[in-house]
Amino acid sequence: MSQNELLKVNHLKQYFPIKGGFLGKTVDQVKAVDNVSFEIYEGETLSVVGESGCGKSTTGRAILRLDEPTDGDIKFDGEDLLSLNKSEMRKRRKNLQVIFQDPYASLNPRQTVGKILTEAMGIQNSVPKDKQRERAIELLETVGMNAEQINRYPHEFSGGQRQRIGIARALSVNPKLIICDEAVSALDVSVQAQVLNLLKKLQKQFNLTFLFIAHDLGVVRHISDRIIVMYLGNVVEIADKKTLFENPQHPYTKALLSAIPIPDPEVKKERIILQGDVPSPISPPSGCRFHTRCPFATEICKTDVPELRNLDHMKEGHSAACHHIETIESGEMQAKY
Repeated sequence: MSQNELLKVNHLKQYFPIKGGFLGKTVDQVKAVDNVSFEIYEGETLSVVGESGCGKSTTGRAILRLDEPTDGDIKFDGEDLLSLNKSEMRKRRKNLQVIFQDPYASLNPRQTVGKILTEAMGIQNSVPKDKQRERAIELLETVGMNAEQINRYPHEFSGGQRQRIGIARALSVNPKLIICDEAVSALDVSVQAQVLNLLKKLQKQFNLTFLFIAHDLGVVRHISDRIIVMYLGNVVEIADKKTLFENPQHPYTKALLSAIPIPDPEVKKERIILQGDVPSPISPPSGCRFHTRCPFATEICKTDVPELRNLDHMKEGHSAACHHIETIESGEMQAKY
């Protein structure tokens, strides 16, 4: 895997205003993404996981500027995306594509598959007009479909086939980075595996880079190189896949991993049940946002925001945001269940 940095996100914030009152003034803000930083290297798959509402999809949308970020820096291939005007950004989207969660809602029901695929090529001028249909057929075959399906409409396909069309559309403009926003969560498990294997095959074939947003840890384990764990708009842990699954450091990551079922009734596994619900992103807890549900929380967790850090016992590139990593690791600190 090359170590050329393709995307760098620094201190990204995405707040949504809450309007209220007679004049519709902004009375509060939803802090969906709050101070998130990471980088993606060429040819890798970086996954973002966490509970619903933690800011995963919002992060992806902010990078594409489908929602304008409130604050922060986004550099793609060395270029500052936030300094571009709308028409310049539209041109850059040739290199930044997205596969949405719902393959039916993201395809125009009035267009044939051929029109859906050639429209993107026309907008980005990525293929000459006389070659577009030929390229569309080639793309359909690349994603495991037949050339004769090019004149059909989205409603004539199954969910898995629609998602393959979505993947073909993303590939039609030869992108460098594809953001997969819960790209397989609406599919049956058997179809999920087929689509994941297809994505891995296409990654090798076209040297693609993926930002893979998901909540299913089994899916993430299959496709990722590195993983980011998010909680309530913050990054709580970053590590490569093997390290994260074998040696999680943050209490939230440990709780998430403990929920993965093991297909062996003889193996007894401790299930970490978190107390309470996820707090509201309108008024997130002070200090560490996880402290209201954390079995190790102390007074410092309520007041001080923990920084992402790498410690001596952790592998290079593995960081977690917790005040008590050392004492939890050494066993000095016991969980308060």
